[in-house]
Amino acid sequence: MITKLKKNLLYNIAYQLLNLCLPIMTVPYVSRTLGVEGNGIYSYTYSIVNYFMIFAMLGISNYGNRTIAKNKDKKEQLSKEFLSIYRLQFIFTAISIIIYILYCIFISEYFIISVIEVIFLLSTLLDISWLYFGLEEFKKTVTRNILVKVISLALIFIFVKSKNDLYLYTAIMALSSLISQLVLWVSIKKYIIFKGLKLNNKDIRKHIKGIIILFIPVISYSVYKIMGKIMIGLLSSVEEVAYYEYAEKIINIPIGFITALGTVMLPKISNLVANMEFEKVKDYLFKAIKFIIFLAIPCFLGLVAIGSEFAVFFLGDEYSHSGNLIKLLAFTIPFTAWANVIRTQWLIPKENDNIYISTTILGALLNLVINVILIPKFAALGACIATVCSEVLITILQSFLSRKEINFKIFLKPVLYFIFSGLIMFISIQFIGQFIENNLVMIIVEVILGVTIYSSLNLKYITEVLLSKRKQNS
Repeated sequence: MITKLKKNLLYNIAYQLLNLCLPIMTVPYVSRTLGVEGNGIYSYTYSIVNYFMIFAMLGISNYGNRTIAKNKDKKEQLSKEFLSIYRLQFIFTAISIIIYILYCIFISEYFIISVIEVIFLLSTLLDISWLYFGLEEFKKTVTRNILVKVISLALIFIFVKSKNDLYLYTAIMALSSLISQLVLWVSIKKYIIFKGLKLNNKDIRKHIKGIIILFIPVISYSVYKIMGKIMIGLLSSVEEVAYYEYAEKIINIPIGFITALGTVMLPKISNLVANMEFEKVKDYLFKAIKFIIFLAIPCFLGLVAIGSEFAVFFLGDEYSHSGNLIKLLAFTIPFTAWANVIRTQWLIPKENDNIYISTTILGALLNLVINVILIPKFAALGACIATVCSEVLITILQSFLSRKEINFKIFLKPVLYFIFSGLIMFISIQFIGQFIENNLVMIIVEVILGVTIYSSLNLKYITEVLLSKRKQNS
């Protein structure tokens, strides 16, 4: 089991590395080719269709993942659970598609773009990635995504040549999402029995409560991940949406890489919880939190240090304002990383849904209030402030409410040391940066210097991690 866990982690890290590399290639090209307005329109319209996708899936991603993980050793029961949950997904998505089409016809300001984005909802209809995540079959989902993303990357460079190609760009993004979901259906018969299974309404209805319970934090979380962009578009301009979108894209690169561990661990932890192996759960949790914070601190402080210069170099002069947003959103990295571990490796597997739900609702409400107050005056900057406040509140609340089961005091010393070494790194690269005029040279020097200083100061911990891996392999 440890070997499989390692393989899954490596697959997910490989996928996150791809997510790291692809934006490095596509974002500078698309940001300049489509311009601020074009990117703002795409981000605004996608945020709206994304809401319909969220309502289509409800809480099925996490609920389905958890349910499949609990039944993965019983094929017939696994098949019944999958088919019951998927039937609900099909119904909810069909309803969402109908309502979205009505939105396109009667409300949308950008009719053609919105119609093309119906394809995203069709991909939601076919989304069964939660089945493979629950089965811990990460190889299939990762290899599928890598292939589709590489093809879509090539198509963007071939066909998207000017601001007038926004429609083509939207179609490529939507179709790549649809194809990536279709591929998963090819091998489904290996895991699911379709013939001879009898499903009744009771089999289906029993999942509704759990799906809706886990939908509440999803919709709450979306308030400051998606609704913020819609509110910027409504209360400010699509250009401000673009500034925010691209700042968030850059922040999501390290966050996606850091939180890859949580995605891999959710089915594993769910299975351990089902077998009442709570000590193993805590052992995984403690190691994960320490490792996550070790990675998050330098990412956070590094982006604060080079955010302004990096935005201009990476996105273009039009996006200089995104640099300030990057610096502000960087504060979310350690909090998001910490909360992700607590959520995916403790609250969801242990079905502590009350804590998960209540904290995300409070975070969403805080975000909504701050957005309403600040966006009209500060536009995207106001949305960034709201996001930071929400992430901090959720992390503090989830940690506080889990304190009786998790002894967070043991993390105090290592976390403080990571912060201390991170600050030394930050001060050093800020000092060196004053003497370098060329943006590209400055960024390269500061990154290399930052990695060297932080790694040197944490050499003892790095050695411990490497030695523990050798012991497990021997």
